[in-house]
Amino acid sequence: MMMEREMKGRAAQTLTCGSERIDPYGFRRHDFDSYTEMMNEYVAVLNRRSMRWSKLLQETPQIEKNLTVKRYVRKGVPNELRATIWMAASGAQEQLESNPHYYQSLLAIEHDPKLKDTIDADIHRTFPDNVLFQSKAEPSLQKALNNVLLAYGHHNKAVGYCQGMNFIAGYLILVTKDEEKSFWLMDALLGRILPDYYKPAMLGLKTDHEVLGELVKVKAPAIGQLMDQFPGIWTLVVSRWFICLYIDILPIETVLRIWDCLFYEGSKVIFRVALTLIVHHQPEILRARSLGDVCTCFKEITCGAFTLDCHAFMQKIFSEPGSLSMATIERLREKYRQRILVEESGQS
Repeated sequence: MMMEREMKGRAAQTLTCGSERIDPYGFRRHDFDSYTEMMNEYVAVLNRRSMRWSKLLQETPQIEKNLTVKRYVRKGVPNELRATIWMAASGAQEQLESNPHYYQSLLAIEHDPKLKDTIDADIHRTFPDNVLFQSKAEPSLQKALNNVLLAYGHHNKAVGYCQGMNFIAGYLILVTKDEEKSFWLMDALLGRILPDYYKPAMLGLKTDHEVLGELVKVKAPAIGQLMDQFPGIWTLVVSRWFICLYIDILPIETVLRIWDCLFYEGSKVIFRVALTLIVHHQPEILRARSLGDVCTCFKEITCGAFTLDCHAFMQKIFSEPGSLSMATIERLREKYRQRILVEESGQS
């Protein structure tokens, strides 16, 4: 509770620090003017969603998975309800309640020195542009981040810790303002929603790169043909999109809206976002003439007004790529997982 009060106070304070150009989450912004302009319009949407969510939760306090809740999640979860909705939709709340004191017990054990050193090396590199994660901040979220990553490393020894997890844990702490909830949401993401993304072999991540490539061939054949000219290109251009779940790739409000749907609907949302970025920017991508051109273009398409307007962007991800079922994704995953395993066994 103390962390929550202190963070709320800091968030309110950052809104008044106009000269520092810091957003409510503690991030210094180079696009502060366009962000503020967008938020001035978006606040009406947020207020409307808050009223509708409040009414829904009065009628049915327990979050159930049905078409109404799915529609509400796609239209946006109010910030004050985000932790509650994410915990309920992902199964993390059930895990927390079924395992009382488990998180604290992980922090109390003797820590693996190698795990501890690896995490320590990344703590100071996490969100260097966020005032809340600076070592001199009061309070600094570095301690909470360290705790969540250490606990998770001991909880899931097959994963331990790998780069990218620090950003995910940091985002969860910013939203939940609670270490234990952040831990269980990490468990939902890395253990159930995105299995094998973060294990040393990264089989799930490699598989999903190939799945995206196949989906692009169906949704945007001309881009599929272009990308086929560059073997291994998908790993090069979308690895950070997937492993960081669009953190530091897309604007924060947009990422939070994506995560609303990710926790509720699962990993197909990641593909919808990637396909929308690619399909929407077909003309720019098709102008690429070299590998360098392609890489530059894939960086540029994540920036600008299209991705900053989170409400309009989220409407696009459920319309622009067309139909996309989990069954299709799982079928493609099985195909490419087996192919990768055969290729890698042949190399070893």
